[in-house]
Amino acid sequence: MSVQRAERLPAYALFAALLACAGLPIYIHAPKFYGDAYGVSLTAMAAVLFGLRLLDVVQDPLLGRLSERLRNHRGAAVAAGCAVIGTAMLGLFAVEPLFAPIAWFAVMLTLVFSAFSFLTICFYAQGVAKADLMPGKGHLRLARWRETGALLGVCAASVAPVALGAVMGAPFAGFAVGFAMLSVAAAWAMRAEWVRSDLPDGAGFGVVLRDPLARRLLIIALFNAAPVAVSASLFLYYVESVLEAPGFEGPLLLLFFLSAAGAAPLWGWLAERYGTGRVLLSAMVLAIFAFGGALFLGPGDQWLFAVVCVASGAAMGADLTLLPALFATRMAQISPSAAEGFGLWSFVSKFTLAIAAAVLLPMLDASGYRSGSGNPAPPEAIDLLRVLYAGVPCVLKLAAIWLLWRTDLERGSP
Repeated sequence: MSVQRAERLPAYALFAALLACAGLPIYIHAPKFYGDAYGVSLTAMAAVLFGLRLLDVVQDPLLGRLSERLRNHRGAAVAAGCAVIGTAMLGLFAVEPLFAPIAWFAVMLTLVFSAFSFLTICFYAQGVAKADLMPGKGHLRLARWRETGALLGVCAASVAPVALGAVMGAPFAGFAVGFAMLSVAAAWAMRAEWVRSDLPDGAGFGVVLRDPLARRLLIIALFNAAPVAVSASLFLYYVESVLEAPGFEGPLLLLFFLSAAGAAPLWGWLAERYGTGRVLLSAMVLAIFAFGGALFLGPGDQWLFAVVCVASGAAMGADLTLLPALFATRMAQISPSAAEGFGLWSFVSKFTLAIAAAVLLPMLDASGYRSGSGNPAPPEAIDLLRVLYAGVPCVLKLAAIWLLWRTDLERGSP
């Protein structure tokens, strides 16, 4: 591969931005949009999200295997995946449901998340092969570009509907159109990266799951991603009902993700200098202090919450940059194709979001909480929302810290 191709890192950032727009922001916006626009209950949407993750139990590993089988034809496969995800996003937000809103919600999300999984697996697997051709610590260098692009994509997708609401009457439709255009641009930018006929054969799921370090990293990812999943599922409700600050959702989300994007390159640099495990542990501790601070906020504290957003966003920048780099490094050692490994990684990442939605949204529903300024919630529901948003992530982060601390990253086994 030529040096010119080996250094085409901005294309990876753009493609990562596309995937990021279809991940976390959809969990932030879609339930509230369908609740406000079509009156779909939180419990019904939680059931759909959890059902999709049950599908992923089977689907993501199979998509990983499919990606491995298509490794010599990934350009065409990725182009098809981009077409599916762009069309499905238009169906989710820009098209009036053609049948029952909850069923339409389920069908469109199934298409979005299935394409998202397949594209993510192909993208990260290709990144393993690319990083091996780069001088120095290629996995960390690629991760800085990739995850910074992803975080900028999350920033844009998280605030776009709010920002578009100031200039157009259908902001979510505008977001969907913009996403479809981005899917075309990202597929075109990455078109040359998939042209390889010498990718290694996949080693299979068994090799990944039998490896002690790979298995431990997947478990750490599960516990470490869960706090982000919890906060993503409840962020809009927390700002609306705990802080009583409607209208601040967009700026606070932007602050959170800009902090993550700004911190990601710094975390990568620190990891190269001081060691990935040590730096990641420091970021996890910062996250606990940030989430802990949100436990004590109330009406009118949006400016203090802005500090929480900066600190927790910076900590998330480390999570999204360093953990995938650790896993990619291990995949390069035990399963160079990496498609099956990142099939498992994709499942773990999405499973946390689904569990958060499936557990937390029904709990809020049962407490009497209703979204919207015209639906005042009882005090006990607000207290529960505060604990779920800020307290649960602290407990989950402590579990991730303990697991990482007990893992020997240097020797390759826990």
